[in-house]
Amino acid sequence: MSPAAVRPEPGPALLALYDDALPQVYGYLLARCGRRALAEDLTAETFLAAVTASRRHPPPAMNVGWLIGIARHKLVDHWRATEREERGLRAVEEITETFEDPWEEHVDAVVAREVLDTQTALHRAALTLRYLDGLPVGEVARALGRTVHATESLLSRAHAAFRRGYSDGVR
Repeated sequence: MSPAAVRPEPGPALLALYDDALPQVYGYLLARCGRRALAEDLTAETFLAAVTASRRHPPPAMNVGWLIGIARHKLVDHWRATEREERGLRAVEEITETFEDPWEEHVDAVVAREVLDTQTALHRAALTLRYLDGLPVGEVARALGRTVHATESLLSRAHAAFRRGYSDGVR
C-alpha cells in the first residue's frame, strides 16, 4: 500500500474541534440572521460541508476560523436562494436611489434587527457582510457573485431602504 493510500482519518480531528466550535459557529450565524431555526439549520449545513471538505487531499487546516468561513458561505448561499425566490415573485423593479450621506445617528439594535428582517435577502446579505462583518466592498461583491460597481449600487439601495424602514419604525 502506498503512503498516499494510508492517510489518517480526518474525522477525529473534526470531532474534537466540533465541541469547541459549535457555540461559536452557531453564535456567528444567529447574530447575523436573527432566527434560531435558521441558525441551527445553517450550523448543521456548515458542519456537513466541513466533513466533506475534511475528506479532500490534503485536508484543510481545521480550526474555528475555517468553520466560520464555511458558515459565512452557507449564510450567503441561503440569502442568494431566498433572493432568487423573492425575485421570482416580484413583478416591480426596485427604485434606485443613490446619495452620499454618512448616517451617523445612534441606531437602536432591536429596531435595526426588525428593519433588517423586512429587507430583501440580497439587501440583508449586502448590509450584513459590509457593516456587521466589516468586509470591504470588493469582498462583499465576491461573496455575492457580483461586480464591485453592482455591489456599490446594491449597497446604496440597501442602505436607503434600511434607512427608510428604520425611520418608519422609530416613529
